[in-house]
Amino acid sequence: MPSYKAPVEDMMFLLRDVFRSDAVFAEMPAQTDTDCDTIESVLEEAGRFCSEILYPLNMTGDIEGCRLENGKVITPKGFAEAYKVFSEAGWGGLSASPDYGGQGLPRTVQILVDEMLSASNLSFGLFPGLTRGACETIEAHATEDLKNLYLPKMIAGIWTGAMALTESNAGSDLGLLKTSAKPRDDGSFTVTGTKIFISSGDHDMAENVIHLVLARLPDAPAGTKGISLFLCPKFLVSEEGTPGAPNNISVGALEHKMGIHAQPTCVMNYDGCQGWLVGAPHRGLAAMFTMMNAERLFVGVQGLGVADASYQTAVTYARERLQGRTPGATVTSPIIDHPDVRRMLLSMRAFTEAGRALTLFTALEMDREKFHPDPEIRRAATGLVALLTPVIKAALTDFGFEATVLGQQVLGGHGYIREWGQEQVVRDARIAMIYEGTNGIQAQDLVLRKLTLDDGQPVVRLFGLIRKTLDEAEPVPALASVRHAVQNALAHLESVTKRLTSGDLSSAEERNAAAVDYLRLFALTCFGWLWLRMAHAQTEAGISENGNKPAGKLATAQFFADRILPQTASLAVQIGAGSASVMAPDAGQF
Repeated sequence: MPSYKAPVEDMMFLLRDVFRSDAVFAEMPAQTDTDCDTIESVLEEAGRFCSEILYPLNMTGDIEGCRLENGKVITPKGFAEAYKVFSEAGWGGLSASPDYGGQGLPRTVQILVDEMLSASNLSFGLFPGLTRGACETIEAHATEDLKNLYLPKMIAGIWTGAMALTESNAGSDLGLLKTSAKPRDDGSFTVTGTKIFISSGDHDMAENVIHLVLARLPDAPAGTKGISLFLCPKFLVSEEGTPGAPNNISVGALEHKMGIHAQPTCVMNYDGCQGWLVGAPHRGLAAMFTMMNAERLFVGVQGLGVADASYQTAVTYARERLQGRTPGATVTSPIIDHPDVRRMLLSMRAFTEAGRALTLFTALEMDREKFHPDPEIRRAATGLVALLTPVIKAALTDFGFEATVLGQQVLGGHGYIREWGQEQVVRDARIAMIYEGTNGIQAQDLVLRKLTLDDGQPVVRLFGLIRKTLDEAEPVPALASVRHAVQNALAHLESVTKRLTSGDLSSAEERNAAAVDYLRLFALTCFGWLWLRMAHAQTEAGISENGNKPAGKLATAQFFADRILPQTASLAVQIGAGSASVMAPDAGQF
């Protein structure tokens, strides 16, 4: 039967041996007390919570789902109790500012815990994930009064957060939204409108829900330049910080959806509720992007988490399931001995471990961006984080969904029924490719905006880091074929990047047509780079290929180089074909 064990050993291998995180944190005065031993203790405790409390609720929560009774959302049995334990243990404030009751740990630790939450119970993990994003937005843009009134309760988990962007007529094009906000005499605003697809919009797990709502002021210019951001609590809050009267916010309906059944996805009505401006008037979208960018990284980690959960189940099943005989065998073999099952399991492992490495690399850059004393290092880190955010969101959710489908396939018919949980992770994984900006939009963001950010310096820096790894691996004979494959992939990526930014594919139509393929090419090259780093770290640490985890890096790196990384060549050809065949058919021919 399925179970979940947090991959703490692999996580610590990355921190200790690949990224040498102790040295990274030693450069940051605010994080000098953070070291690998401390992080390992935190991760082991988080892993126990996720495996013992959250994972057992995952399937039952999916079966029961949320329900709407008398205008109130009721979450599945056990969720409210689990959230109380989660909050009282301080998990919601792990990386939050100590100024408001948080623990101030680095983003690196937070992202690893986020992976565990996503793997063990994706629906549950959205509650603290959205709350953290709301807190970061309030801290970055709200007045001191709003920060002091709301952040301590939200960080403590007593209140939760939600973001309200989407309307029925305004999905990805937020410039079309119609929700309005009118000034009141006391400096607050009256917010009126309806939002759809609002995750954690209402529930019974906390005493208040704090909504960040995009709306238009009466004098707002058209389009995205006329959007403002408002904080609207479910219950109005007194100056002492206690919730009081309801705030004219109601749930119109719960969405009936493919997956994440234990997460309430709400139609929310703001019927003249009271709200407070967050940030400057007409600058709401810029403020909301603080939350959206944080959530995009979080969603990428969701794709990684469900892929790892599916992998763990698939490996367990493949070891136990006896079926057929491998060549030369005289008795029935476990299916893990069959080459095609090995191919599927190795594909899953190759993605999850490289995806985790890319996430950790980015998280360390986020910590440099926030904590490093050198402004030039902070600036360089900001560029890398901006460049990699759409890649992590889209690639980790694309590959994550593909991995869950492979995990389901390993189980055959048992993967299609509820008992082993594989059909649920496939359904749950699918939403991550859609929300927080569809993956096609992420690809456009990468090609149209991020490649030319800061005159292309983040791209130059990243490619330079890949070349540095290639140089460091050159003297190691065991890495030669993996190194060669990564070198070829980088050559494809650099050539295509040049054509998209300043060559024959640099028109808007050509870049749009190339975007999705380019993001996949970009991600695969990054994965290859990180597999080379992991394999090199294993050889330096003297870890035997025949041992237990974190052994096996070189073998998996070789599989990735032989069987997956060659896709970069075909992607380069696809991109080079241009937009002509994409745009040739008339709209009426579809």
